[in-house]
Amino acid sequence: MSWQELLLELTLMPLLAFVIGLAMVLMMRRIAAQIQRRVGPPLLQPIYDIVKLYSKQTQISHGFIHELGIMMAVGGYIAAEALLPVPGMDGLADKGGLITLIYFLMVPTLGMALGVGQCANPNGSIGISRALTAMLAYDIPFVIVVFGVAFHYQTTNLAEIAAIQQAHGVSGWGMMEMPLLALAALFALQGMMGKQPFEVYIAPAEIATGPMVEMSGKFMGGLFVMQSFQYYTAGVLYTILFLGGGENWLTFLPKIFAVVAIPMTIAMLFPRFRTEDLVRLMWKWPVMAGLLGLAFVMN
Repeated sequence: MSWQELLLELTLMPLLAFVIGLAMVLMMRRIAAQIQRRVGPPLLQPIYDIVKLYSKQTQISHGFIHELGIMMAVGGYIAAEALLPVPGMDGLADKGGLITLIYFLMVPTLGMALGVGQCANPNGSIGISRALTAMLAYDIPFVIVVFGVAFHYQTTNLAEIAAIQQAHGVSGWGMMEMPLLALAALFALQGMMGKQPFEVYIAPAEIATGPMVEMSGKFMGGLFVMQSFQYYTAGVLYTILFLGGGENWLTFLPKIFAVVAIPMTIAMLFPRFRTEDLVRLMWKWPVMAGLLGLAFVMN
């Protein structure tokens, strides 16, 4: 591949992630509206929200570190998209792999913590402490899953992992060969998305939206953009690891939308977990399923 083709892929991959992520945000808001017997938002509402947030005057900026933190929160996901192979584009998947991707997925939460830490607002500090605790909770089962998948396929290259599954058909999907790891990964990705019932770091009734309390205008717009990347990344990563990736976009898109929609729809029926409940849940069932799945894979 020439450097021009690589540059084109590295430009298109985040753009596609952003557009598809916005569609996922709209889908989740409409699902929530149906469950709550409300009229959902119109088709272009996510775009309206972003334009509105970025057009507002930013009332408060706490300096360079505050702004750098938001750039890290969005930039971590943009960098991660280059490592997630999609139909027709592999990007840097053969140069980075799962290990590098794990580090990139930690950057957004750490960036948000860095930015909010400059605000000196107790509500923001409480929210960030909860977000970092949640990250520690879901990262343990996630790392177990990544190790198990890498051991099973003897590679950390996501493009190779998807190709191996596609070569064997549906019976060769990771979900079929490693069902316990697939279950553990679903729990971990659910926590990673930070939505119901794992949204304790926001908790508007308790800590006035936590990390978002000092965010307005472009900062809130940045977090909205980050959310769209977050949904897309979770759906694509799970699809590559356990659903055979996608040979074309017609088979790929339904998978990634289902990965985000189905568990989130079920989760909306449950109340928000407290921080200690979240840690207890993540370190109990997903870790147990992941360790059992790892034991089966290594036999």
